[in-house]
Amino acid sequence: MYTAVTQEIRVDVEPTYLENQSEPEEGQFVWAYSVRIVNEGARTVQLISRYWHITDALGRVQKVRGAGVIGEQPIIDPGKSYEYSSGTLLPTPSGIMHGNYQMRYDSGEKFEIEIPAFSLDTPHETRKLN
Repeated sequence: MYTAVTQEIRVDVEPTYLENQSEPEEGQFVWAYSVRIVNEGARTVQLISRYWHITDALGRVQKVRGAGVIGEQPIIDPGKSYEYSSGTLLPTPSGIMHGNYQMRYDSGEKFEIEIPAFSLDTPHETRKLN
């Protein structure tokens, strides 16, 4: 589990390699990731948009921006959480993702929260220390 906290909003991410959906011989490696956003503050917030920065093992970058997540712009009351799952496809057996969500307080003030960097590694990938 990977975690980041920004302005009393906690983001937990857990990636899972989907071996049964991947085709390594075709250069297709698939991961699912589960995200839990917890409002640990005293004010209601709404998730407005997302930004993902995805880097594969060869250093190629894909940037993804969009409204909300999985077609929703959830409102998260104090002490509550919102969870969703999504996925990504890479042409290499490892990579890394990170990003941010644009949030809005019920007063209209906008701010960004960090999505922690998380590693995408197949269970068969040899890990190298740099």
